[in-house]
Amino acid sequence: MPDAMTPPEQDSPDAVSLDHGSSLQPPQGPAGMTPPLRRAPLIRGRDLYRYGLLAIIFGILGIFLIWPILLTVAGGFTDTDGGFTLSYLLSIFNDPIYMKGLANSLLIATFTTLLCLVITLPLAIIATKFDFPGKVAISSLILVPLILPPFVGAIGLRALLGRFGAINTLLADIGLIDPNAPGIDFLGGALGGQFWSVVVMEALHLYPIIYLNISASLANLDPALDEAAVNLGASRWKRFWKCTFPLIVPGIFAGATIVFIWSFTELGTPLMFDYYNVTPVQVFWGINEISDNPRPYALVVVMLVVAIALYMLGKFIFGGKAYEMQAKASVAAQVKRLTGFKGLAALTLFVTITLLAVLPHIGVILSSFSADGSWYKSILPSEFTLSHYSQALTHDLAMDSIRNSLIYALAAMVFCAIIGIAISYLTVRVKVRGSFLLDSLAMLPLAVPGLVMAFGYVAMSLKWPFGEKHILGGLFSVVGENPNPVPLLIIAYTIRRLPYIVRSTSSGLQQTSGLLEEAALNLGASTMTSIRRVVVPLIMANIIAGSILVFSFAMLEVSDSLILAQQEGDYPITKAIWTFYSRLGDGPYIASAMGVWGMALLTVTLVGASVLMGKKLGAIFRV
Repeated sequence: MPDAMTPPEQDSPDAVSLDHGSSLQPPQGPAGMTPPLRRAPLIRGRDLYRYGLLAIIFGILGIFLIWPILLTVAGGFTDTDGGFTLSYLLSIFNDPIYMKGLANSLLIATFTTLLCLVITLPLAIIATKFDFPGKVAISSLILVPLILPPFVGAIGLRALLGRFGAINTLLADIGLIDPNAPGIDFLGGALGGQFWSVVVMEALHLYPIIYLNISASLANLDPALDEAAVNLGASRWKRFWKCTFPLIVPGIFAGATIVFIWSFTELGTPLMFDYYNVTPVQVFWGINEISDNPRPYALVVVMLVVAIALYMLGKFIFGGKAYEMQAKASVAAQVKRLTGFKGLAALTLFVTITLLAVLPHIGVILSSFSADGSWYKSILPSEFTLSHYSQALTHDLAMDSIRNSLIYALAAMVFCAIIGIAISYLTVRVKVRGSFLLDSLAMLPLAVPGLVMAFGYVAMSLKWPFGEKHILGGLFSVVGENPNPVPLLIIAYTIRRLPYIVRSTSSGLQQTSGLLEEAALNLGASTMTSIRRVVVPLIMANIIAGSILVFSFAMLEVSDSLILAQQEGDYPITKAIWTFYSRLGDGPYIASAMGVWGMALLTVTLVGASVLMGKKLGAIFRV
């Protein structure tokens, strides 16, 4: 009944404003007089809260994301007197060792990305367009390579490909090489074994990122386009290159960009293969002289510029040639059933790639169970033991590192969840001014090399107000007699993994209606109450999926851990693994046991995230 309707109170900050042209009459004053209309405030109370939250998040990202990058760039152009100079940057280009390292890093990134594309493109096409026996089971294993950092998998690969390792022993047993002579030097020598070992190890670890993006792009294609091409007489290859491929270029580029930057700046894998003539390792060795020698700053600047330049080049070249559909698939795609030899061939391809990807992981597991010296000139270890696992749980360094990583990762997960929910709410639900920039900043850690960010935090710890001689001296410190890198490690893990929680939470908000939230606001609930009681429960699965990804990848973060933790008492688990592996005797075996613990952790978390997010998991790995 019209007479029973009451307009929202004008003084309520959370009242929903009426549309212009509403048929409701304004309230009448005494004696039927209409009171003068009050001018609406320029910024309502609810908007004030939103823009205040926006300012806080911009401040956090400005201090802990933009400022470290700017400090790193500035450090490469600042001389010892504080003046501008190009001498450090020019010295990089005049030093053949640094140039060789840069060339090797670019080659590693290029070949890793190409190998990932060769692996994933046929797999994604077959998985999307065809059905075959065992598809469900084998497709669920596609994320297996992500369960262990490649620098840990390098332990297993070295045990398999060493001159007296399992592969050479197998070749000797079947008579292909002389059993009395040293085996083939797969990991060095004239074959460039160290280089190709790094490439293969990183490709087998990173190809699921491109696979997820290509599969998502193929799933969104409208099959009517392909049917139209068939009616026009186009062959299968012509349909792929003229219709399908141009439409999936954005997905290919999204995944390839992450893989290229990731492999270009990967630090742990070259270290484990003793391949030191690459830019990330050169930066790592220069951390100890950063206070006196700014050349490492200049080297990081070169790496940052190269990464951004290549990203922008690909963006304009490949992204500019991409086409888009007017709408998503109007009808469901018809999946063709493969039987007989074709079905077996498709299954064999998936099984072969999966076995190759898990082979280093199998090597790590066998190494963790083998007794000292028992895996020498044998296909399998001749003696097994559980002592390495007990040492991994009782050794002071191992236990302290596990405890430290749990603290760092849990803190990062909590901070990521709080900041990520706020960013997603502002960019998806309310769309305040500046939300596009906020979303771009949240995704920036995917495009900026992790090594650059870690070096930026080192630079930040040396500047005002965190330097030893300033007001917050000692709060954040990496180098010096009494470093305190714990806050920086937590911040680094939070910022580096923030895109995961933002993409996951944004996906949940896009799938839920805002009507329930508006209803809560109309009933008098505050903005925070409506978010806590309505929004968060609706997207809890997405929050959990993003949070467990943040936790698992933070637990096994490599670049930040190796650079920021300089004292054993602060070591995360990845720094402890590298320390054990560098120790003679039982060190590699204990490192393998710790790697298996990490592998088990990531297995559980990634499976959980995959179940909760499904096919949308690939959106997390997009710039």
